[in-house]
Amino acid sequence: QVQLVESGGGLVQAGGSLRLSCAASGRALSMHTMGWFRQAPGKEREFVAAISWSAGRTYYADSLKGRFTISRDVVKNTVYLQMNSLKPEDTAVYYCATAPTYGRTRSYEYQYWGQGTQVTVSS
Repeated sequence: QVQLVESGGGLVQAGGSLRLSCAASGRALSMHTMGWFRQAPGKEREFVAAISWSAGRTYYADSLKGRFTISRDVVKNTVYLQMNSLKPEDTAVYYCATAPTYGRTRSYEYQYWGQGTQVTVSS
């Protein structure tokens, strides 16, 4: 069984911060990489950041570098997304997902998905 459970979303003012969490269990833990995606209303799902479970190597969408930071806690089997200097255009449902290899940025390359957590940034 695979389970990914996101939490930490909410309503925040522009310029504020949020930290999202994704708790993984089951077969999700056997995957190489954990990633975050987001999807705004009427838009395609977009890659945000990813991290390898073992080495902690990270990569980001170019447009989000410097504001978002991905990290993981291997003891808690949890991946985090720290989001700073939030903007209204960051409003979206944020999903975590797992991929079998490193370096993947397309949603179809990710195998297991969480249910998503809503982030709303007010202006």
